[in-house]
Amino acid sequence: MKISVVIPAYNERATIEEILRRVAAVNLDKEIIVVDDCSTDGTREWLNSERDRLGFRLILHERNMGKGAALRDGFREATGDIVIVQDADLEYDPQDYPRLIEPIASGRADVVYGSRFLGSAPHRVLYFWHYIGNRLLTLLSNMFMNLNLSDMETGYKVFRRDLIQAITICEDRFGFEPEITAKIARKKARVYELGISYAGREYSEGKKITWRDGLWAIWCIVRYSLFD
Repeated sequence: MKISVVIPAYNERATIEEILRRVAAVNLDKEIIVVDDCSTDGTREWLNSERDRLGFRLILHERNMGKGAALRDGFREATGDIVIVQDADLEYDPQDYPRLIEPIASGRADVVYGSRFLGSAPHRVLYFWHYIGNRLLTLLSNMFMNLNLSDMETGYKVFRRDLIQAITICEDRFGFEPEITAKIARKKARVYELGISYAGREYSEGKKITWRDGLWAIWCIVRYSLFD
């Protein structure tokens, strides 16, 4: 079974080389698709110079469009049986891939979410209010979509390729997370969740999501669960 790893990247020069090394080190049949979202810090140039040597596919955006837009383009190009979202920072560990794909590979699931709040895997301790915000957004999402997820906003989302390619993604930024959750819920997809390790980063290390994205996520939960 082949997996497609889709990596959206924007100004991740400090981490992109290491995350690609870690993804390549996972012993699975895979393709790696990197979508550079018009980086300005040298990420774009480095990816262009290294794609042939490292063997990944590269999509270049001519303007900055956001994580959702990058994933939309990456999903469209995926050819694997299973598609994994991999952020370009080092918060999520590719060594979790075998566990993440197992429920789909065994035929039990259509979608798997890697939860930062389940299990005993290492978890870097950071922002209290981010934690509260994540839990509140997940609670609201669960109420509207009749799910019992512990971490709707997780960056580790895994899909059957035929399912994710059948869904139209409208959100260009971080609204992708509640949008895709609403749309898989409305499709009655079989969703599994398991604990993952998490090494969250600080804003000084390049973290990009802000409180404004949290407010937009609330709107996305309502919109995509009820109207779209």
